Formats: sequence, structure tokens, C-alpha cells
Amino acid sequence: MTLRYDAGEVITAMVTPFNEKREVDFEALEKLVGHLINSSSDAILVAGTTGESPTLTHEEEYEILYAVKGQVSGSRKVIMGAGSNCTRTAVDTSKKAVELGADAILSVVPYYNKPNQQGIIEHFGAIAKAVDIPIIMYNIPGRTGVNMTPQTAAFLAKEYPNIVALKQSFPDMDTITELRSLCPEDFAIYCGDDSLTLPMLSLGAHGVISVASHVVGDEIKSLIHNFKSGQIKAARNMHQKLYPLFRKLFMAPNPVPVKAVLSRLKIIENFVRRPLVELNEMERAELFDVLNEVLSSIGKTVKVEI
Repeated sequence: MTLRYDAGEVITAMVTPFNEKREVDFEALEKLVGHLINSSSDAILVAGTTGESPTLTHEEEYEILYAVKGQVSGSRKVIMGAGSNCTRTAVDTSKKAVELGADAILSVVPYYNKPNQQGIIEHFGAIAKAVDIPIIMYNIPGRTGVNMTPQTAAFLAKEYPNIVALKQSFPDMDTITELRSLCPEDFAIYCGDDSLTLPMLSLGAHGVISVASHVVGDEIKSLIHNFKSGQIKAARNMHQKLYPLFRKLFMAPNPVPVKAVLSRLKIIENFVRRPLVELNEMERAELFDVLNEVLSSIGKTVKVEI
């Protein structure tokens, strides 16, 4: 079955580099995008939660999208996080994403105001009617305070052809089974948690919207390809090797740990915007110990100095 829209198997939810003034560092952004292109990212998601979207202005989000689109020059799909807990704002931001050339948008279930399922349907329906760009819905109850049910996701997928996929960040495999059985075959399901990529693939997910792909993108791509080609043991072995890093990258609020790693790799500076705070020295040592062990296990010679 051909997907109604295929953004690839490894979509990197890209961090937003900041300088010491905590302004967007566009020079580092260019270096980061080049790194992701060379690390098996099929698509790049800008201005998502990993990109610290709650602290970005809309103007900053648009500038980042424009810069990344210009750099990839069509070699990778660029997706923009365009969600909001205000339906009108989500619609306006989605329209702007279309204007600036985004290949697709990621739109989160409205957070904080906790709509019921009918409210979720009307929210996404308004966005789908306003733009013809592919829409990836994003269900993450731990951040939004409300869960979009499989029945709601399936209704939206059937009702609106441009609602093409779902990023699911909810560690309940029964829900994934229900989603896959209820949603159209050409509707893609993406794992939203690196550590659940393999089990979700086994239940019909297409790929992952990843944080760890900033560091081990080639290996995540290999895991997916091995699974889909029937090399289950190889996929499982790679999962086991990467699992400690998957977990450790969430030892503190995302994207704090992955930014610390990217800083040590000399790709970006280690700055996050408040209310997030950088890792302390002890936390960095703990993270880099695990990182070095994982890199060694997969045969990478880069050693991150603590």
C-alpha cells in the first residue's frame, strides 16, 4: 500500500541552536542541518517541542523554516511545527507554513485547555479545511493533558485526505494496535519515542520522529531497514545497543540532554531558553559515560570528553 504522504522513516525533531545571548544561532543551524543530512534524516522537523517552540516567537519559527528550506534545496522534506491550543492561531500558523514552502506541518492536540474528543475533531478539521498541505497530527497526552483516542484519529484520517499521519507519543501498545486497525492503510503512524521504535514497527508504524537521530541517525535507519527486510534479530540487536542512549537522552526535559551532546560534538553551543536549564557537571558526566559506551558498542570511534 502506498502512503498518502511519505515523509520518510527517520524524521529528526531538530533542536534550535542558540548563542550565549540565547538568540537563534543561524550559523550553527546551518552546521546542524548539514550534520542531519549526512546522518540519514529523511526529513527535518523545525519548531517542534524539541526545537523549544514554547519559547520561540512566530517570527523566529518562520525564519528557521525559511533558512532550513533554503539549505536543503529539496533534498529533504522540511516539516514545521504549527500547532497551538488556540484553533485560530493553529490555522493562521499553518497558512504561514504553506506560504513559506513547508512540505508538511506537525500539529499537536490542543494542550492545557483539555478539549473533549469532539473539540479535537473540530480543531483538526478547521486546520485541514484551511490548508491543502499534508498534516501530521501529534498525540502526546503527557504534555497536552488530554488523549486523542484511536477512534478520533481514525475519524479524522478518513474525513480529511490531507491529514496524512500521526505522531504517537503514548507508551501503550494496545493503542497502537487499535490505531493500525482503525485507520486507513495509507495513513502513516510514527513513533514519537525513540525507545519504542522497534515495538511500534512490529505493530505497523512506518517510522520515528526522533530526538536520538541527532546522534545515531544512521543506526536508527539501519534498525528500521533491518526490521522491514525481515532481519529481526539484527534490528533487535541494534535496539538493545541504542536503548541506554534512548533513555538517557530523556534524563532531563527534552532537549536539554541532546543539546549537551551536540555541544560536545562541536555542532552547536549548549544553551537552552528558560524555563529549561542546562545539565550540571554531574549530569553531563553521567550522560557522556552512557554515550561513550553506546558509541563504542556500535563501532563509532568518536569519544566524547567529559
